[in-house]
Amino acid sequence: MDESGDSGRPQPGADGSGPGPAPDGGKPQRRRDAPGGGILMGRPFGVPVYVAPSWFLVAALITWVFGGQLDRILPELGNLRYLVSLFFAVAFYASVLVHELAHTVAALRFKLPVRRIQLQFFGGVSEIEKESDTPGREFILAFVGPLLSLILSGLFYLGMKAVEPGTVPGVLLAGLMISNLIVAVFNLLPGLPLDGGRMLRAVVWKITGKPMSGTIAAAWFGRLLAVSVLIGLPLLTHTGSDADVGGMETVMDALLAAILAAIIWTGAGNSLRMARLREHLPELRARTLTRRAVPVETTTPLSEALRRANDAGARALVVVDSQGDPTALVREAAIVGVPEHRRPWVAVSGLAQDLTEGMRVPAELAGEALLDKLRASPATEYLVVEETGAIYGVLSTADVERAFVQAMARPGS
Repeated sequence: MDESGDSGRPQPGADGSGPGPAPDGGKPQRRRDAPGGGILMGRPFGVPVYVAPSWFLVAALITWVFGGQLDRILPELGNLRYLVSLFFAVAFYASVLVHELAHTVAALRFKLPVRRIQLQFFGGVSEIEKESDTPGREFILAFVGPLLSLILSGLFYLGMKAVEPGTVPGVLLAGLMISNLIVAVFNLLPGLPLDGGRMLRAVVWKITGKPMSGTIAAAWFGRLLAVSVLIGLPLLTHTGSDADVGGMETVMDALLAAILAAIIWTGAGNSLRMARLREHLPELRARTLTRRAVPVETTTPLSEALRRANDAGARALVVVDSQGDPTALVREAAIVGVPEHRRPWVAVSGLAQDLTEGMRVPAELAGEALLDKLRASPATEYLVVEETGAIYGVLSTADVERAFVQAMARPGS
């Protein structure tokens, strides 16, 4: 399942991603290996692969359930059936990893950076940092995952035919064939956050010429799919069964349906929120969000610097050298922390943060380019400069976040 799960607000200087759990598939998000990703297993194609702690819970559940099936099919295995079941669980998630790598390779082919792959509770997710720029690429990027799962299912089927039925290899290959077929078919269902939902989004995008229209259609199909899973999965499980269904089995089926429905519903909502986020990104312009600043020398008392700022109608202070070149920014949080009666005796140099090259932001930056610039050099304030290098003002990350939250909260967002 493909899912993006950003918080719905820009995160300058922080990790901006947050994909949710998924039965497989890969989906957009952000840079730098974040803590909390799980256990690092390797870096195929230069992309880190993490195993989340929740995977071990699912692996144990698969081992227990598949072990019970092996006890009926191959009773002679005894307790060894759990070792075989554990092998199946690992092999299945290796297949999911292949599915994710298909998304990753396609993304890299289209020059879309991939932050990481994570194997988790209901499969895996590929965190791709940027959206496809055309509906055709979006369709291909989504389709390659289920395609690889179908190919794996076919290969396992051929392997099953090559071994003796009723043996451990035969049972394992049959299980992997069926599980990969289920992964492929499930992910082809037309609703976000599944791969099929992204394919539907690409089709509607192509027809309407509007990516947002595609996202809205695919997200609502995803919500409809979530309701269908919640109601239909327990009914489908028990359809055609003449035997009485035990109470515990009924509860487990209903719980599984509820978990899957919740994941799909949440993923569809996250996809809508991320689309609205991208829609509002152009509204974030460094020039319009920048606070007017006044230059002050290192030894200037804070009280005098604030007086000059008030007289000029400015809200920020830039420390300059004797030639007038900026060297540091006076931090707003540091100013607040100085009692008013001490401000005549405190020089601005003691409250300033030295400027680095990453803290210089061109005044014309806007949208995603602006956020990428802020993420690359985390800070609370940035010096905004004209093309000539002249000081334009100071940009606060708090102002950026506030502007974005206001844009997202407007009616129709």
